[in-house]
Amino acid sequence: MFRGVLAYFASKKQLMADLLYEKECYCIQGAIYAVYREIGSGFLEAVYQECLARELHSASVPFAAQKELRLYYKGELIEQTYRADFVCYDTIILELKAVQDIAPIHKAQVLNYLKMSRLKLGLLVNFGHYPKATVDRIVNSR
Repeated sequence: MFRGVLAYFASKKQLMADLLYEKECYCIQGAIYAVYREIGSGFLEAVYQECLARELHSASVPFAAQKELRLYYKGELIEQTYRADFVCYDTIILELKAVQDIAPIHKAQVLNYLKMSRLKLGLLVNFGHYPKATVDRIVNSR
């Protein structure tokens, strides 16, 4: 029975991830894949960040690059901040990587940023994967 309950909540969480900011994510992912089609894998993260900024701009996606996010602890702001690679639509964190494979620590990093910043959705983008870029949707269910 316990496995059934876990499976139910996992599927509910996935459904929430699939529906949250669906149209916005579609536009963002279009920009991500356009960058990858143009330059492929093998570059540093900074190259992808600059190219993605240009692509987001040309797709009319509102974004802030290297946006400083305020963090909360027990409902109160703390002094430490996080600098997101991108925040799109003031609601979606984009964390860029250029590694062969995404590790669990990368996903944990995005989830922690979401929890501490009180945002709901993060996209973990890996431009280093071959033969295509990958995008993992991470939802803050808190």
